[in-house]
Amino acid sequence: MSLITEGAERIAWARQNMPLLAGLRSRFEAERPLEGRTIAMGLHVESKTAVLAELLVAGGASLSMAGSPGTTDDAVAAALRADLDIDVRGERAGTYADQLEHIAAILKTRPDILVDNGADLIAASLAADSHRVVAATEETTSGALRLRNELAGKVPFPVVIINDSPLKQIVENEKGIGPAVLDGFMRATNTIVGGRTFCVVGYGSCGRSLARTLRALNATVLLVEIDPIRALEAAYDGMLVMPLEQALPIADTVITITGRPGIIRPEHFPLFRDGAMLGNVGHFSTEIDVPGLRNAATTETRLAPHVVEYTLDSGKSIRLLARGEMLNLSAATGHPIEVMDVGFALQGHAVHALATSLADFVPGDQLVPRSIDLTIAHDILETMPAARWSR
Repeated sequence: MSLITEGAERIAWARQNMPLLAGLRSRFEAERPLEGRTIAMGLHVESKTAVLAELLVAGGASLSMAGSPGTTDDAVAAALRADLDIDVRGERAGTYADQLEHIAAILKTRPDILVDNGADLIAASLAADSHRVVAATEETTSGALRLRNELAGKVPFPVVIINDSPLKQIVENEKGIGPAVLDGFMRATNTIVGGRTFCVVGYGSCGRSLARTLRALNATVLLVEIDPIRALEAAYDGMLVMPLEQALPIADTVITITGRPGIIRPEHFPLFRDGAMLGNVGHFSTEIDVPGLRNAATTETRLAPHVVEYTLDSGKSIRLLARGEMLNLSAATGHPIEVMDVGFALQGHAVHALATSLADFVPGDQLVPRSIDLTIAHDILETMPAARWSR
């Protein structure tokens, strides 16, 4: 089977299980709301994202895409290039330096709308002084944090934060990510969860989902959280809440899920239990100082396709999962299809609103309009066999 055929099959299966995007596509094909628009997309390139790409092209957009290192599905990328003639940059084996080059390349198409993940496209467009950009969407917690800290007050166009929608919080972050990360962990390690001691760093909506999933499978969960209110919630949920320095020596597996860089640093490596596994679920691999881990190691040994063991001067070893990239995407296939149908329906509706009603938005980061949340919530209920709902 060719790479293109393999990718096309994966996209077709995702498409069949994304009823929200199917309904929106019919509308886009009829209205062509993106006619004449040039869109640059910086999302993970995989089968569900491909269905969103099909939607934008169906709406009339000229589209280019840059994937993320470690998470690009090369077969899906090949199919998008062949079937839709989309300029898709990125490959699974790529590095963050490669990604920055890909972002610079797609910005040369002079897009007027950005669909971003981690605010990389937005930040690069500001640095490049790209005056054609009139609006953007941002998918993640990591990107929202960048917009509200590093880029605060610097973005002259509207950015709709998809992550802040209650629908994404409920369906994707709280319900979808725990099982997806578990899938990635099992595929990467093929080891048991029950009886293992996990340290989960971060108790936002994603961290809650992961920690609760692990506890439901009889793992011991050590929870690290600097926000006292979230830490209190974790304690009431039955997690063992403690500082990172106390958790590392007793954890079998450490997983970061904060959306912030610099969580696991070189000073933490000596604290790890010998043979402990270390993974990340946040958008950026920079939650773990992977270069620092390599520099601290005397040997580097690949134990499995997604497991590399780093031995320190002390003789202690740390086993890094999936290069420190997103475990659920790098070692597995990401969130369930229906979960991403919700997130990408939010993206599609938001891009439609930005393209057709830009005057309704203000510069800077902002919430998904409530009318969009309500519309999609109703549409979700109509697709659920267990729901009986009418407006």
